[in-house]
This record gives sequence, structure tokens and C-alpha cells, in this order.
Amino acid sequence: MNPLHAHALFDGRQWHRGMVIDADEAGRLGQPSAAFAAPATAVDWLVPGIANLHSHAFQRAMAGLAERQQSEADSFWTWRDWMYRFAATLSPEAVYAIARQLYVEMLEAGYTSVCEFHYLHHDVDGRPYAPPSALADAIIAAACDTGIRLTLLPVLYQRGGFDGRALLERQRRFGHATEDFLRLVEGLRRHASSTVRIGIAFHSLRAVEVATMREVLAALDEPGLPVHLHIAEQQAEVVDCLATHGRRPVRYLLDELPVDARWTLVHATHVDEDELRGIARSGATVAICPSTEGNLGDGLFPLRAFLAAGGRYGIGSDSHVSVSPVEELRWLDYGQRLIEQKRSRALLGPGSTGEAMLRALAASAAASTGQAVGLLTEGMAADLLVLDASAPAMAAAGLDDALDRWVFCGNRPLVREVFVAGRRVVSEGCHADREPAAAAYAATLRRLLAA
Repeated sequence: MNPLHAHALFDGRQWHRGMVIDADEAGRLGQPSAAFAAPATAVDWLVPGIANLHSHAFQRAMAGLAERQQSEADSFWTWRDWMYRFAATLSPEAVYAIARQLYVEMLEAGYTSVCEFHYLHHDVDGRPYAPPSALADAIIAAACDTGIRLTLLPVLYQRGGFDGRALLERQRRFGHATEDFLRLVEGLRRHASSTVRIGIAFHSLRAVEVATMREVLAALDEPGLPVHLHIAEQQAEVVDCLATHGRRPVRYLLDELPVDARWTLVHATHVDEDELRGIARSGATVAICPSTEGNLGDGLFPLRAFLAAGGRYGIGSDSHVSVSPVEELRWLDYGQRLIEQKRSRALLGPGSTGEAMLRALAASAAASTGQAVGLLTEGMAADLLVLDASAPAMAAAGLDDALDRWVFCGNRPLVREVFVAGRRVVSEGCHADREPAAAAYAATLRRLLAA
């Protein structure tokens, strides 16, 4: 990356006027410095790229296909049945085409890194591919080909509920014996690079016993290893956990495992005040996915109480009914506004709502991804966005409202350029791979839906 001059730079914590930044060959930032005479090529608004903390890439191809009501009881669980049927149609080649299209869309929207919660492992009959990592390899190839930073989270999925029942036939592509899962993770570590990190995920408390989680964590011990887990997304999970263990899911997790800043708890929608305080004390991040949680009818995370407890959060696009960080942020705040019938609920004191939310994302990104992202400071990854100062939404913007305009000012994309590890991957709002990725995706979707 050539030195980049900015009239205004938001480093993830605060604004700076008249700055110049540069990156080394490894894609890490040097010390940003004051630029007393900015050239004519200087950009107006420079901000950190956004970390997408929760993604199921293959579900992008389902967006809009599960919106026909089947009964008055439609819920997450009826949607899940449709998802199982769709997942059964996917090959490594299809997963690559879908992920490639998705990651192009993410980059154009301002996501520069993604945590891929990857539980689609085996062939349609449940037998491992040769190699067993074929589907994970497809995800990694899509990330590398598009230029997005990836934290791949192979998922352990072993049972069908808290009662220990076996996986359903429809879930056979997901399951692993513990030893096979450990071998998969160790094998995937060969892909680790400056922009690819291998972490781990446990699908949920209902899908993996706590004793097995302890075994896996001991076997894969690594400083800063990202550990992700779905938890308390649905009321049914809370009811079943209480019936089996006498404790709510988050309380049970915190009591039984050494949850710390390496952990990302996905959704945590149905939590009480004790659980909120416990998550905050642990240092774990909650990955909130408002567009998916709204689409599935999950519920609303109690953001204000979590902020008051000192909790840390990020966002994810999950099932990808939306691939827009500003829509996730907007609805994160709007959901709280609708509950309380008050405005600006995503911060506890006076100030910019958009800036407060983007500071929160910057603060959680490194721990959740296991990579040096989130802040535009020395030694961090040169993952950054140039906002489109020529857009009408940014006309006459100042430091006090620029980020609010980006988040709250409509649906026209305001990201003009995107850099990952110091390499420009989006120019004038367009990824170089946009058209071929879209063509391959369309052909893939036609084949899948014709089957």
C-alpha cells in the first residue's frame, strides 16, 4: 500500500485530522503520523474495516427462499428444516461459488474479515470427503481468492439435544467423533497465514457435552485461540437446559468452563441479568446478528443492560439475509428503540450513536477473530475503508456526524475503497471479481434449485 493521506481518520477509538498511514510488506500499519500538507489525492474519511463475527456462508444461497409461511407456528425450527434440505444439495464446488460471491459482497459492504462458523463437513451420505477438509478448503480458497481476511471455525457437532440423542439423518453431514474433529483442526492449520486463522467452534450446548468441550480445549491449547459457540438463541434451548442441568445456558457455560476473552458467544438472546454480568466479567464477546435474529423471529438481545455491565459485543451477518454492516448496526439500535420507545439506545451517555457502535466493534474484533484487526494503530492490520465523500449522504459532513451518516443515512453503499492487509480489494465501490463471481454463483444456484 502506498502512503495514504486522509483529511480525517477514525482509528477505532477517536478521530484524527490530517493523517498519513502506510503498511509494511506483511500488511501491518506503521505509526500513523500527522500530514501537514495533504496532497490532492488525499481521501476525506478513513475508517477501520468491519469484522463480521458470525457467518454460515452456504446460507447466502437460501436468502429469500424460506419466506413462505407454512403455518401459524413458523419459527426458527421450521426454518431449520428447510436449511437441512438445502444443505443436503451442496458440493465443495457449490460451497466455493457461494462463498466467493458472499465474500465479494462483504468486502464491497465494508466487512474486511469474517469468522466462518463452518459445520458443513461431510458428503451427503455422511462419509468424509477425500480429503476430509474438502468443504473447509473450499471456504479458504474463496476467502483467499477474494481477499477477505478469514478466521475459519470448524464446528464440533455431536448430538441432537441436551438429552444426548443421536444426530438426525439430516444432520449427518455435520457430525464428528472427537478424535476425527481434532485431526481435522490440526490438518487445517496448514492453511494458516497472515490473513487466515484457524480457530474452533462448538455448535451449541445442546450439540456438544461440556466434558467434550474441556477435552477439545485441552488438546488444542493455543494462545489467543478463538472459540465460538451458539448459545441461548431460542427459548426452547433455555427450557431444555433448565430441565437437564437446572441452570440457564449461559449460567451453565460460565459455571462449567473457563470462558474468557478468547470466547465469542453467538446470539445470547435469551439471558437474564446475572448471565449478562457474568459474560461481561468473563471478557467474552457477544456476537449479535440483528438481521438474522429478526428474520428467524429469535428475539432482541438486551443491549442496554449489557452495556451497563461493561460487556463487549460485535456483529455478524449469520444467515446473510443481509450483507451490510450498517444494517446490522442500525437494527441493533432500532430494536432497542422499539422496546424502550426512546432514541439512541446503543450508548449510555451523550455522543454519536454510530461512533459508539463502531468503537464497540473495533474493541472486540481482535479477540473474536484471533487477528490484529479493528484498530488503525501501529502494528495492526492495514484493513481499512475509504468512505465515499462524494455521495449526497456525506455532503458537508463533519467529524461529529460522519459515522452517523454512514450508519443511519439510507441504503446506498458509502464504501468507496477497501484495503485488506494493505492490498486494495475494492475500488470505486466495486470488487475486481464482482462479475465473474456473480456469474458463477448464478449458474450454481440454478443447478441447485433445479435438482
